[in-house]
Amino acid sequence: MSTEQITSVPESVFPRLEPLLGQVGKPIQYVGGELNSVVKDWATTSVRWCLMYPDAYEVGLPNQGVQILYEVLNERDWILAERTYAVWPDLEAKMREQRLPQFSVDSHRPVGRFDVLGVSFATELGYTNLLNAIDLAQLPLHAVDRREQDPIVLAGGHAAFNPEPIADFIDAAVLGDGEEIALKISDVIREWKDEDRPGGRDGLLLRLAATGGVYVPKFYTVDYLPDGRIQRVAPNRSGVPFRIAKHTVMDLDAWPYPKNPLVPLAETVHERFSVEIFRGCTRGCRFCQAGMITRPVRERNIETIGAMVQNGIDKSGLEEVGLLSLSSADHSEIGEVTKQLADRYEGSNVSLSLPSTRVDAFNIDLANELSRNGRRSGLTFAPEGGSERIRKVINKMVSEEDLINTVSTAFGNGWRQVKLYFMCGLPTETDEDVLEIAELAKKVIETGRTVSGRRDIRCTVSIGGFVPKPHTPFQWVGQTDHETIDSRLRKLREAVRSDRRFGKAIGFRYHDGKPGAIEGLLSRGDRRVGKIIETVWRDGGRFDGWNEHFSYERWTSAAAEALDGTGVDLDWYTVRERDYAEVLPWDHLDAGLDRDWLWEDYQDALDEVELDDCRWTPCFDCGVCPEMDTSIQIGPTGKQLLPIAEVKHTVTA
Repeated sequence: MSTEQITSVPESVFPRLEPLLGQVGKPIQYVGGELNSVVKDWATTSVRWCLMYPDAYEVGLPNQGVQILYEVLNERDWILAERTYAVWPDLEAKMREQRLPQFSVDSHRPVGRFDVLGVSFATELGYTNLLNAIDLAQLPLHAVDRREQDPIVLAGGHAAFNPEPIADFIDAAVLGDGEEIALKISDVIREWKDEDRPGGRDGLLLRLAATGGVYVPKFYTVDYLPDGRIQRVAPNRSGVPFRIAKHTVMDLDAWPYPKNPLVPLAETVHERFSVEIFRGCTRGCRFCQAGMITRPVRERNIETIGAMVQNGIDKSGLEEVGLLSLSSADHSEIGEVTKQLADRYEGSNVSLSLPSTRVDAFNIDLANELSRNGRRSGLTFAPEGGSERIRKVINKMVSEEDLINTVSTAFGNGWRQVKLYFMCGLPTETDEDVLEIAELAKKVIETGRTVSGRRDIRCTVSIGGFVPKPHTPFQWVGQTDHETIDSRLRKLREAVRSDRRFGKAIGFRYHDGKPGAIEGLLSRGDRRVGKIIETVWRDGGRFDGWNEHFSYERWTSAAAEALDGTGVDLDWYTVRERDYAEVLPWDHLDAGLDRDWLWEDYQDALDEVELDDCRWTPCFDCGVCPEMDTSIQIGPTGKQLLPIAEVKHTVTA
């Protein structure tokens, strides 16, 4: 490609795409033009991003991270940001027939003509979709083969805290909050372009790596021991840091995004406007990667929340507002937030919801405020572990008494159904721990019938398999094999169904253990796992997060083929216990957590010792605040949410 072609304005592929849309399912998802979407002049901007959520439109469009970056970047007149999503296999086949490249949905420009392809990963099971998008964009699959004019493939999101399995396919990765670093990366690219691209592609990547906040895998060499473990990960050129730090936005009130939420054209998984009321969590659940890597807690104040809610309603027309965080009821002013929002919107069609509520943070006043406009859906709680013992292991400090008292209050105040979320395969777990879930569910139904005097009480038990994650106290643990998980789930189902008094009142939802085994491989894998991902993709692997598209046999076959001769296998990555001294693939990526503290917390888990929430106790020395030069930011602020005055229009003659 010539310099003239690099700088020219790329044409829209829509004239070639449009004839194909009548031949595929849900064509509206590829059209673009959503309310609040942005199309900017290519020629008048100097840095151009294509943001991707590597899943279908219906899953990707509501994603907060992509929407926030889309808006933050487009607010700068010199930056252009558009979006792309994974295309379904029916359109993929047509695109390959017609040599039609992966395109943005905003202006249908080829993804390969942007400066950055920024991919936000919420789960590792999206990796095959990344490879498919790169290939459909007609870019070299491997980063080492890319040319100067090709976009920088940049990974972000929670799965980017261990990007080693996709190191061969990405040019760079960023850890943590994206708002500030995305703008900094844009500045670096603009300067590099203004200086006539010195050093070519590597010159740009070196500039990004030198900031200390962008990880460029090609600048690091991984050495292995004879037994397959990592010996060390070290920079292979000067000017590149040994460790890469995560990014933390401290003043969330200064970043009240999204201000212009995208309104989908097609049905999506979440039909609501979401406001993030705080970021981070210090509850210390040992299984929870999100809670560990997003520390410290940073709250938005009630005035900011109120302004974001009203603006979102005005700009989107959506009537359900979700107050989001990892544990929304833990906001230090959640009572006032919900009461004052409920006061503001009483008598309207606006409804409020807390998608994540802890048993020990729930109270009936809070629930009544959320349902004041008459929308009383079921309540969802996550005890996570079936027995008191296992909840101590995972540091989920919820007693059976807490749960029964909570549901008793809810059922006594008019609720008819609750959903309980648990995990199977937790460290030190036994069959008995899992069977306790059945007993707990029966007690919930019995309690509901007693306090309500009704028989139409329902409890849905939803169970997921536990997957050990990097940067958590359980990063060293051996994952429970899928056969054991499936066996325990069968026994649990039988225990629920065997009691006719409760069987029909208890719903049971679960997934088998096989997808979790592959997620475990990808979560804690190293660069050798990249060959497995590529083999799966070449064999047709797509949308692995969807049950109907996932194939365990395809993954195990690919693992056997790709790891042949390496001395390691699928079990080595998943069910094997690691010891303290082992170099983990992500040890050079700094989430701020002290490695010794994580190990000590793991030992506390084995000893069934609980740890309090450091929001309300002295510091436990996890390392985040001093390491990242940050601090916990919580209320009370004393601020109030003023009612919105009715606007009256005066008609003059």
